Amino acid sequence: MPLRGSYQGSSFFELLQVDQPHLLPDLSAWGRSAAEMTPHGTTVLAFRYGDGVLVAGDRLATAGHSVASRDVVKVFETDPYSLMAISGAAGPSIEMARILSVELEHYEKIEGERLELEGKANKLSQMIRANLPAAMQGLAVVPLFAGFDTRRKRGRLWKFDITGGRYEETEFEATGSGGLYARESLKHTWRTELDRRGAIQAAVAALTAAADEDRATGGVDLERGIFPIIKLCTSSGHNDATNEEIATVYRSILDARAAGGNL
Repeated sequence: MPLRGSYQGSSFFELLQVDQPHLLPDLSAWGRSAAEMTPHGTTVLAFRYGDGVLVAGDRLATAGHSVASRDVVKVFETDPYSLMAISGAAGPSIEMARILSVELEHYEKIEGERLELEGKANKLSQMIRANLPAAMQGLAVVPLFAGFDTRRKRGRLWKFDITGGRYEETEFEATGSGGLYARESLKHTWRTELDRRGAIQAAVAALTAAADEDRATGGVDLERGIFPIIKLCTSSGHNDATNEEIATVYRSILDARAAGGNL
């Protein structure tokens, strides 16, 4: 019969903290200089639209003033009805997204049902709070979390601070080095009743605006075939915007700009 640890609850993250703390990432020994050279993800955004929520992120990661990666993934499915977008230190952020995904799967297996969407946001808040010592050394994780609330039958989204503070947004949010410019764009293009194409266009326009003003944000790169990650979550679960959809929308934005438009 397998040995059981002292933790008896349904949280995988707490199980690691209590019984297997050596399996958790230990970032406390990292110095400031190492933090400065760690790749950082930049601009991500999320907003509600007619059918649910959209979450998007550019593909660029920077280390200081250098490009660390041009095709990093910053948006992750944490379960069939929720998405997480990462901003901040790329390594800890990606690991946190993966742990949250395992945490939600573990909870469902132990309890026999999915955790409610707000409970998922609470779980992420606890993980961010546990990362606070590393955040104070420059390895901050500042994600966005969104999904489709199957009980309330609508999309919802949350932003966080480095202490684990959780704040629900009713419209849209963007964070990262280009977040300010993405939010300014969304102020002009976002509407609650957007359809799928309109939502994708608003996301691409916001990331394009951020890339125009912020050197750490990567836009659509048609030459290299690098496109933002855009995921949508509805009552049917999550799905991806295709590169073809993004390219078509991006070209329409360029055409509108050439004609003197504001997109």
